[in-house]
Amino acid sequence: MRRARTSRAAPPVETIPAASAERPTAALAAAGVIPSRARGQNFLVQPRVADRIVALAHLEAGETALEIGPGLGILTERIAAAPVGRIILVELDARLAARLAQRFGADPRVVVVNRDFMALEPGQIADAAPIKVIGNLPFNSAAAILERLAALRGRIARMTLMFQREVGERIRAQPGAPAYGALSVYTALYWEIAEHFRVGAGCFHPRPKVDAEVLAFAPRMDEVGGPARERAILAAIRAAFSAPRKTLRNALGHTLGMPPAAVESALLDAGIDPAARAGTLGIQQFARLAQTIEREQAAWGKRDA
Repeated sequence: MRRARTSRAAPPVETIPAASAERPTAALAAAGVIPSRARGQNFLVQPRVADRIVALAHLEAGETALEIGPGLGILTERIAAAPVGRIILVELDARLAARLAQRFGADPRVVVVNRDFMALEPGQIADAAPIKVIGNLPFNSAAAILERLAALRGRIARMTLMFQREVGERIRAQPGAPAYGALSVYTALYWEIAEHFRVGAGCFHPRPKVDAEVLAFAPRMDEVGGPARERAILAAIRAAFSAPRKTLRNALGHTLGMPPAAVESALLDAGIDPAARAGTLGIQQFARLAQTIEREQAAWGKRDA
């Protein structure tokens, strides 16, 4: 299956009307919350952006909507207007969670979970599919949350998530692009990027130093290598990007502890130039490389025995 192509043109930047900047200040004060940089708390305050994010989620009747970090509830308001069957709000801040429970308590579909999303087990989040995940993710933990969501991918129908712009660019980068790296390949192993758009820093309170980017993810229909080969592919990705400026011949040999001849053979058998660098390989090439590395490791292990 071909990966969805995204536009190279610069997406429009939303701007925030000056009058709306006062509303989050009052709401946070009422909740007794001072935004924390350590938690990456930058609250979305632009209604048009909120509308666009929830529209990208393609919420349908009977589905479960999982929102990560709902904060003041600007996205939750729009999710609740959709015909979903259940809404799970995972909020780390106890004061914000209490405010959300009070605000949406009359809606029987809404469940507020006052926990760190990273500490939740899959069964604690949702016990039925399909799930649509939505979130303005904390900038400082967004990549880790994306990795955690991979464990739920069998239940997820779509994700619409906001990241720091630099992280968003790395996630959707293609082989050969300056932003392309291990995170790009890791994402491509599980997801396709359906759509994306940029959000200006002025759409948040407090205003961050950087813009954000919203990405819509769809699960890959052709899981590369399948579950049985997942660990081997991830190991190949980590090894290749352990020294991204080195040739694959040198990076793999140093990280995996394989003899140079074995590394060379694995790369050539996978149809990869040993002098190439990790940033030029796509996910299918990493899948082939993982297979040939395993074969060469097994062969050299027998010779050493």
